[in-house]
Amino acid sequence: MTSDLTPRQKSVLEYIISFQQENRMAPTVREICAHLGLSGPAGIHRILNILKDKGYILAEPGKKRAWRFSREVTGAGIPLVGTIAAGLPVEAVENLEGELAISPALFGAKRCFGLRVRGDSMIDAHILDGDLAIIRPQRRVESGEIAAVMVHDLLSEATLKIVRRTRSALTLEPANPACSPLVFKGPQRKQVVILGKYMGLLRIV
Repeated sequence: MTSDLTPRQKSVLEYIISFQQENRMAPTVREICAHLGLSGPAGIHRILNILKDKGYILAEPGKKRAWRFSREVTGAGIPLVGTIAAGLPVEAVENLEGELAISPALFGAKRCFGLRVRGDSMIDAHILDGDLAIIRPQRRVESGEIAAVMVHDLLSEATLKIVRRTRSALTLEPANPACSPLVFKGPQRKQVVILGKYMGLLRIV
């Protein structure tokens, strides 16, 4: 895939990809320079332009974090789902709105989907109304992690919440003190179905 790149060009591309996977945003030119041990940005700018001309990265003019790797480098995009029907597994999502031209690898996943956020229950986690939450399909998350969940007989759509587990209860906790948590005890815990782990977000501005 990168046989037409020099070792230095490849190292810059690999750093951009790994940085985005870890931090969910693109690195700045200064961060790339620091990683490679360079004092000035001139050489990095030349490499970035070469990578752009070869289709490996995309430029977003006017932004500090302007360089991100392209879909062509990393494979398929991310399906964008409007809502998820109650009781259906992720593989059978409804209301597919389209596909985001971004690789799941950007979020450290081989496969994921986008879910449109509604409301302000996660604002303290910097997840805002209208954001596109990126979810990696999986049936279990660790206590304290954010997940997309369905709650049978209670919610008609998927919701994004912090999952808390104790011996006696499963709690879906908002990241907004104005919102109340949902607490499930005993057999009620079976109402909660984990759809996937929250991996990051896209914000259309």
